[in-house]
Amino acid sequence: MIVFGHRQESRGVIDQMKLKDPGDNKITPQLGAVVAVAGLSVVLILAIAVVPAVKNKNKKVDFTEISQKIDSKVDETIENAISKADGTSAVLEEEPEPETSGVQSPDELDFWDAYPEETEDDTETDEEDAEKNDDEVKNGEKNDDKKEEASSGKDKDGKDSKETGDKTDDKGTGDGENVTDESNDGKHTLVVNRDGEEEWVTISQYLPKSDYDYTNLICKDNRMEYYVDGTKVSYVGVDISKYQDYIDFNKVKKDGIDYVMIRLGARGYGTGQIIADEYFFDNIKRAKDAGLDVGVYFSSQAITVEEAQEEAQLVIDSVGEYHLEYPVAFDMGFVDNDTARIEALSKSERTEIALAFLQKITESGFTGCIFGDKEWLIKEVDLSKLTEYDFWLKQEGDLPDYPYKFSMWQYSRKGSVNGISGFVSLNISFVDFAEK
Repeated sequence: MIVFGHRQESRGVIDQMKLKDPGDNKITPQLGAVVAVAGLSVVLILAIAVVPAVKNKNKKVDFTEISQKIDSKVDETIENAISKADGTSAVLEEEPEPETSGVQSPDELDFWDAYPEETEDDTETDEEDAEKNDDEVKNGEKNDDKKEEASSGKDKDGKDSKETGDKTDDKGTGDGENVTDESNDGKHTLVVNRDGEEEWVTISQYLPKSDYDYTNLICKDNRMEYYVDGTKVSYVGVDISKYQDYIDFNKVKKDGIDYVMIRLGARGYGTGQIIADEYFFDNIKRAKDAGLDVGVYFSSQAITVEEAQEEAQLVIDSVGEYHLEYPVAFDMGFVDNDTARIEALSKSERTEIALAFLQKITESGFTGCIFGDKEWLIKEVDLSKLTEYDFWLKQEGDLPDYPYKFSMWQYSRKGSVNGISGFVSLNISFVDFAEK
């Protein structure tokens, strides 16, 4: 056989070993161990060299090289065994069986080139797989934490999840079941503030609500009309001042206008001085002569109760003996692009001033009324203290969205009426104040 037949030196080495048995023809344990180790080494070398070649049919097996390596391995094994035999007579331990894990020793890999070296791409792929596995484990832990929080009702800090969830849900920004849409919940109304910013304001359940059915509101030639059971129950009006200059009230009457609201005077928003409208007396006389129903309004900038009472007294004195079918309106508001003297007043103070004016007016037998836009009425005064008075709403558009009760509505500031030069504000009254 190739392993033992081609070298005589191996036998000589074996003959030099010390035999412990009386007869030289018997194999001692030491010699048996040597032979077993040598044989096992040969088998391993053959397996390592030949098996890869069998798998790779294109690879040629070099048996000469294999024979040389086997001889070298056998000599090394025998020499090691002799060295051990010289120092001890103990029986050799049984040789452990070779591992079948497929991992070779460094000496074996020196001559075994059947397996390719690991490339840099393979290393990067292994690292990516390891990172991916780590991420999956972390994500799994996070999902487990979330499930645990959901089942316990606590967050990771031990706080009740309702403390954070319900707050956003109430505002319509959360993901819970209590999400509300303030634009459609029927409990809020949209207010546009002076700076143009929009705000949803809660509708008070204690204030009288508007009960108009706007499906019965019809616009004809830019004139609003309101019907109940097919019968018109509304009245068309205009509000005028010196800015309309001279007015032909007979033409106004013939153009279908039922009533006029005439400005009586104003208080300066800077100086605080009371100024009478220079056209007031002429307007009220000729409007009455034309058969129009009349009401008046005063533009207030009062900052005290006393000033409000002063304004009311001016109205009473100026109207004199004229009978007013429509209300006396208190008109207070901010000034565009400037600072009015009422800016520093609180909501409560503005309300008290309005009350002082209206109380004095009603005590004199007139009907009191408050004029203002939606923002002013909802945010700048306390409506709960003004419910006994009528409201004149200022809101341009096709439909009002003011939620509370009102009697008149100024819906356009660019109306056109015969007998009036330029634009004029158009109004509709849902109440026949002449019969009230």
